Amino acid sequence: MFFESWNNLSRVILIGSLAYAGLIVLLRISGNRTLSKMNSFDLVVTVAFGSTLSTILVNRNITLAEGLTAVALLVALQYAITWLSVRSAQFSGIIKTTPTLLVKDGRLLDDALKKVRVTKDEIHAAIRQNGMGSVDQVGAIIMETDGSLSVISQRNAGDLSVLEGVNGISDR
Repeated sequence: MFFESWNNLSRVILIGSLAYAGLIVLLRISGNRTLSKMNSFDLVVTVAFGSTLSTILVNRNITLAEGLTAVALLVALQYAITWLSVRSAQFSGIIKTTPTLLVKDGRLLDDALKKVRVTKDEIHAAIRQNGMGSVDQVGAIIMETDGSLSVISQRNAGDLSVLEGVNGISDR
């Protein structure tokens, strides 16, 4: 239970080091976007990388070549999906969610909050984290495609042209 053999430990060290090096090479080839957290799809791919790497490390039935092939497949699929989504708005709409406006001009948009399942307490926390003490100080809060909340103060709101393409902007 605590120790089986030195062979197993040396296998983990050797295969782990090689798998890690292979992962780094594949990620460098594929570019920065592969590990970005721009949307929920990217998060799933990042988790899949970690899961695949851990399987290579601890599962003796998976060879290094099989594991790196699985990682290469994930990288290739991520590249293909992002390549297509950049070139096709229709495909992008299938793969990605769109940002959603949750607060506009100091007014919470209750229907939008319900739709994306965000509570008023979470909105208040985001406002506090951005150094504001009142919802009235908020020009807009947007739930981004990666699930994060972007807060724009009334003072820095400008013409809010950055809200182009955000769900709920027709309220503008």
